[in-house]
Amino acid sequence: MFRTCQLLAVLVTLAGAVGCGGPKEESISVKVDPMVQVKSTLERYANGQPLGSEVTSYDYMVNEVRKVDAAKADILKAGLEDIQKTKGSPAAKAKDLMKKLNL
Repeated sequence: MFRTCQLLAVLVTLAGAVGCGGPKEESISVKVDPMVQVKSTLERYANGQPLGSEVTSYDYMVNEVRKVDAAKADILKAGLEDIQKTKGSPAAKAKDLMKKLNL
């Protein structure tokens, strides 16, 4: 009888430890539109902000856009290179690039 109680206690403990498998984890992948960063950057330029350290992220932006739309990535790359070469305010070129990209 004592041995049966011990066996039953062990089984109950194991069943409690194993449980029902625990909560299911659900993975939610958020897809970020790479054009959001492009639009934000170009809008700042269009509003008169001079070029800053974000210039170092141009290649990253182009590569992210290329994953979605190669044609827009080519337009973006050419436009950003043109903006970098611009002396003075990049506003006009940024507005032009936004039109080309339909932003």
